[in-house]
Amino acid sequence: MKTRVEKDPLGELEVPGSALYGIQTVRAQQNFPISGLKPLAVFVDAVVHIKRAAALTHKHTARLDGALADAIVSAADEVLAGAHRDQFVVDPYQAGAGTSHHMNVNEVLANRANELLGGARGAYTPVHPNDHVNMAQSTNDVIPTAIRLGSLMLLEPFARAANDLADSLAAKGREFDDVLKSGRTHLQDAMPIRLGQEFTAYARTMRRNLTRVQQAAEYLRELAIGGSAVGTGVNVEPQYPALMVQQLQEALGMPLREAEDRIELMQSMSDAAAFSATLRVLAIDLSKIVSDLRLLVSGPRTGLDEIVLPAVQPGSSIMPGKVNPSIPEMVNQVCLQVVGNDTCVSLAAEHGQLQLNVMMPVMAQNIFMSVEILTNAMRMLDHNCVRGITANRDMCAYWLERSAALATALAPEIGYARAAELSKQSVSEGVLIRDLAQREKVLPPAQLEAALDLRRLTEIGLPGRGDSEARLP
Repeated sequence: MKTRVEKDPLGELEVPGSALYGIQTVRAQQNFPISGLKPLAVFVDAVVHIKRAAALTHKHTARLDGALADAIVSAADEVLAGAHRDQFVVDPYQAGAGTSHHMNVNEVLANRANELLGGARGAYTPVHPNDHVNMAQSTNDVIPTAIRLGSLMLLEPFARAANDLADSLAAKGREFDDVLKSGRTHLQDAMPIRLGQEFTAYARTMRRNLTRVQQAAEYLRELAIGGSAVGTGVNVEPQYPALMVQQLQEALGMPLREAEDRIELMQSMSDAAAFSATLRVLAIDLSKIVSDLRLLVSGPRTGLDEIVLPAVQPGSSIMPGKVNPSIPEMVNQVCLQVVGNDTCVSLAAEHGQLQLNVMMPVMAQNIFMSVEILTNAMRMLDHNCVRGITANRDMCAYWLERSAALATALAPEIGYARAAELSKQSVSEGVLIRDLAQREKVLPPAQLEAALDLRRLTEIGLPGRGDSEARLP
């Protein structure tokens, strides 16, 4: 492999001759061969967008020569279009604050800009990674800004996936609205519920969680870019922060705001931590939903068997014909990962010291990962599972009639104690509550039939009474 020699304040190193990155990236490769992972694409994109906006801003203020600025912008546009992606190579677990990833981007853009201007890789003339690509910037304001931008860039596909999943759950709620089944609390028989009510509740849960995520994301729209090293804006023109926000808004097509206090936003990562926390809460609810699906589909001969999920793959390497709830199982695992990611983010946010949080690289990795895997998991759950769910109406009716909890419907007329005796007797004798109540003549036939109107038991009111009787004055 042909190499070139580059020099930095620590000395000289050989750099692959074909690399767009430079000596600081090579040092990072040598120092941090930790996970074998590369930076997530959105982390690269977010930093490149900042570099592009900075070049345009400095061209506007005439601080940066127009030809150099245009070359940096062209290099950035190539990266944003998908080129040179193999040049971003720094492990997510790296030196604090993200300096290594930041310099990786600076070097790639500088070398490519110089090529566009007729220069050579590694010469760093006329465009220098620090003096020009990084003009008026610091890792300390670029990386927290990139975390905010990256999260917002991922938000739209995330919201679309969550909304689509909620729509599909709501559609199943309407489709299954006439399917009566046994409710279950503590995994024991409980009062009747409609399968449609269960799915409608799932849909509303997803919508509430999406709203919570979107509300937390609003705080991320405030940017500390221009804070420079410690938030005070040293080496930054006074008009730079507002121009940067303007350029980023135009490039990304999203509302952004200049920070009221750049020092505060650079020393505190609480906005990012709060956003991550809402992802965790959504993951908790989503995991509960798919765990419910796994329970409802259990069987088909020895479980509940109340719904049927689409078969997506054979379920066993040894048991022929076995079909597992593979998509919900995947979603459970994704949700567990998101909960773990948030634990890392919250601890990293607490580890900030004075004017900087040096744990930002791991925060970026975990926040971006959480949004991306949740987006993909919700999309697959929607398309490959929820849309194809069918109700096993016969099994729903079978279990409902056998629920010992139906005695609850008789309690307003015969009292809690007598109803409890009937429930216990039903289980011990293996007799349906309806048949036992008829046999014991606990109520006149018409009144008993009204009290055990199963559809009515899924709505608010007193069983067996008319609308006027079922409501208090």
